[in-house]
Amino acid sequence: MTKHRHDRAHRLGKRKRRFPMGLVGLVLGTVLTAAIFIVAPRFSGLPKSTPPRSTDAPAATTPASDPKAKANPQRLIGRWLRPDGGYILDIQGVKGDRSLEVAYLNPNPIHVSRAETEEDGKTLRVFVELRDVNYPGCTYKLTYDPDKDQLTGIYFQAALNETFDVAFARMK
Repeated sequence: MTKHRHDRAHRLGKRKRRFPMGLVGLVLGTVLTAAIFIVAPRFSGLPKSTPPRSTDAPAATTPASDPKAKANPQRLIGRWLRPDGGYILDIQGVKGDRSLEVAYLNPNPIHVSRAETEEDGKTLRVFVELRDVNYPGCTYKLTYDPDKDQLTGIYFQAALNETFDVAFARMK
């Protein structure tokens, strides 16, 4: 019987040498808190369900009254600001196959997996797909308004499975 108590006491002694659960909880809590402070800023710029729209028309770089210029995809080239979150769509060029050279900033670069434009009569449309951390296939479907020199349309936030009305104004 003494031997049995000795073995049990020995086993209990080993249990006491393990990390106390309180310490494990403290370490996990600290790690989770740090992760929130690191990851949360990425989500702070997510669009609201009803973003405010700018009513001011920025200055056009090409006269909007020129009917030939309305369907010219070269008019899309420039830096576009989404004022409700500070996102920047930087259209750097239009290729012959209607694909676009685009950079997207929030404020850091987000990988653009696909960007293209299409022309429907006098209407220019822009499609941009983002594939990056927190952007798992998010898309913009935008239409160019030559009178206001704006891109307006819909943003699909894939992580939330929600769509938002958006507008981009050309940066001066």
